[in-house]
Formats: sequence, structure tokens, C-alpha cells
Amino acid sequence: MQIENSFLPVRGVGETTERRLWEHGITHWDEFDGSVVGSTVADRIETFIDDGRRHLEAGDVSPFAEALPAASRWRFFENVRDDVCYLDIETTGLDASRHDVTTVSVHRRGETRTYVNGQDLTRDRLQSEFDDAAALVTFNGQRFDVPFLETAFEVDASVPHIDLMYPCRKLDLTGGLKRIERDLGIDRDQPDISGRDAVRLWHQYERGDKDALETLVRYNRADTANLEPLMETVAERLHESVFEPVCGRGLE
Repeated sequence: MQIENSFLPVRGVGETTERRLWEHGITHWDEFDGSVVGSTVADRIETFIDDGRRHLEAGDVSPFAEALPAASRWRFFENVRDDVCYLDIETTGLDASRHDVTTVSVHRRGETRTYVNGQDLTRDRLQSEFDDAAALVTFNGQRFDVPFLETAFEVDASVPHIDLMYPCRKLDLTGGLKRIERDLGIDRDQPDISGRDAVRLWHQYERGDKDALETLVRYNRADTANLEPLMETVAERLHESVFEPVCGRGLE
């Protein structure tokens, strides 16, 4: 499913109205003809489609991210999947005003980079990562990772954001990232480390244990890289549960 299959971002269009449009064969913006809905909503949809096409031509999905609830932002993933930045951070605690970011990993186009506090973790590097991304994908990053980085580094992270925790809930996938990975059969070749262990490893590194940093980096990188198969799986399953029952397999 791509954003062109969706009418949900339009003011006054909820899931029931969108489903009615789909049931009448209007499964793509190109098929909208003003029928099925009233004239006021039809005008809004036509304006939305015109504006939406211009934004897509510019590679900008921010208006859709702003209009969609967090659990539905998976709908524009296929439009930007090649330019998505997957992100995960490690910190020494939960309060950005008192604790530090230790490592930040970003994964895009099959490659993972990790920035380390005291080495190459800077505001400019983070800002460049955000600026180059068509969209950001995290797990619980809307409440934690992104605001933490904004506070700690004063970066502008107003990039369209898919926080996988919310669409996962639509699939009854709850708990932390590792539990959801296990439920979906997503493997990781890393030791079983918790957030508390990540703090301990950083403090060991500060006392001179370089191996501890290597373990921490591997853990952070695994969390980040595994967001890609999780995003793909969640988008596919939600497509199957939301779009296919009404519109049939293969329609996009």
C-alpha cells in the first residue's frame, strides 16, 4: 500500500468513509471522481490529491505524517522506503537534562553507522542524518529517542516519523522491541543485553574497557538494523489486514 491508496489524511474522512470509497472501486487517487461522498468532503479530497501529488513529486511526505495518526503512518512507507533512516540511541539514563547519549546508530540503504560520544557524535553529524532522510523509523522514538536528541544536541528532527511501536499495537504486537522481534521470528546474532546492561557497558568503557564499548556498539547496531525487517513486516501485515480484505491482493 502506498499513500496514493489512502484518503485517511483528509479532514472529515475516517476509516469508515475510506473503506466505503474502496468498496466502490476508488482504491487510488486516480480513481476518485467525486462520487460516494458529499460535495464538501469531495472538494477536500480533490484538494488533498492535488497537493499530495505535488508533495510526492518533491519527495516530501511530511504533510501525510502530520495528518495521519501515529499508528497509520506506515501507509507512506512504500513511497520513501529507499530513503528511510532507521535510528536507535543508547543513553546513561532516561532524563535528557541529566543523562548523556552514549551511542547513536543509523541504518539506511543496507548500511549501519554508529556515532560514539566523545569520538564522532556531534550535532552536525546528527543534523546531516536527519536532513538527508525522507522519513525516520524508530521504536518508541517519538517519546524517547527523538526528544532526547533534540534536547541533548539541539537538532531539528522534524522529519516525517514512523514510530513502529504504534502500528505494532494495531497488530497486537506489544512489549519491547526484542519481544516483538521474537514474536515475528526476526533473529539477531547478539548477546541478550538490556538497557540497564547498556548503561553498565558504557561506564565500563569510561573506566578503560574498550571491549565493553565494542559490545555496546554491536547491541545498538543490531537494534537499529533490525528495525528494517520489522518495518517491512509490519507494513506488509497491515496492508494485508487493512487494504486487501476490501480491495483484493495486488492492488496498489
